[in-house]
Amino acid sequence: MAENERKLTEKELRRKEHFDNLSARMQSEGYVKKELTIGVLKANIGALFVMLPFMAADAWAFFSVHTAGLMSFSITFSLLLLPVLLLLIVLHELIHGITWGLFAENHFRSIEFGVIWSALTPYCTCSEPMNRFQYMLGGAMPTIVLGAATAAAAVISGQLFWFFISELMILSGGGDYIILLKILMYRSAGKETVFVDHPYECGAAVFER
Repeated sequence: MAENERKLTEKELRRKEHFDNLSARMQSEGYVKKELTIGVLKANIGALFVMLPFMAADAWAFFSVHTAGLMSFSITFSLLLLPVLLLLIVLHELIHGITWGLFAENHFRSIEFGVIWSALTPYCTCSEPMNRFQYMLGGAMPTIVLGAATAAAAVISGQLFWFFISELMILSGGGDYIILLKILMYRSAGKETVFVDHPYECGAAVFER
């Protein structure tokens, strides 16, 4: 979300200052900056369209194995739906942080977590530059890990509970995958390209020379 559309928090302002200083330093070294970002609300709305093929594949795998007579959704599981979902959302952001932290020079000291409360959107951000592969892997990993794990749990157990969770885990990666698509479609004009996670918007800044 653009800065003028919401008031930045103290943490976001601090990250913005660090990002501006980094941008100035890299531009003084000959890099040109371009931003590949999308507003939080647009990312949330577009997530369904981007992830629909993956959700459809998940549904096909589940319903091709299990007939209606084999599926169940107990009262106990329905009570567990919200807490399990909240736990997995936290794990989603942790996986972002773990993956990016492995690549960052300062490792997990460069990782921050938070929530954009105006859009009820949790986030993880890394303040260090990364190459295309590192940035994209960190963006994709939560959906790959949690989507695959919960989809497998659904197929093995035959529980609608796990099927619903798997669909939500795939959908929750929609914003990430919109950014990944923007990066895949981006064609750098320079020989050197690095990506820096944006300090308060969904997406990254590309520095190239």
